[in-house]
Amino acid sequence: MARTQKNKATMGHLGLLKARLAKLRRELIEPKGGSGGGGEGFDVAKTGDARIGFVGFPSVGKSTLLSNLAGVYSEVAAYEFTTLTTVPGVIRYKGAKIQ
Repeated sequence: MARTQKNKATMGHLGLLKARLAKLRRELIEPKGGSGGGGEGFDVAKTGDARIGFVGFPSVGKSTLLSNLAGVYSEVAAYEFTTLTTVPGVIRYKGAKIQ
């Protein structure tokens, strides 16, 4: 598009190309599709220098580790799936804030 000479004859074509590019950018940001959980999602505001997430089997100590490292309260019990929501916390390590 940058090399195309701009005049009355090419303006319509350039407009169509710009519209197509805008549509493709929108689809990259918000992909359309019928699949998905349909359940309630969650959102955590991004802070700090890096973000990590704990993934693992139930009742292996993810919430206990987060509570001890970050100093935030996360419910801990002897049964599986105790923590049902996201619990954000910030750990400071060598001057870096890790969420």
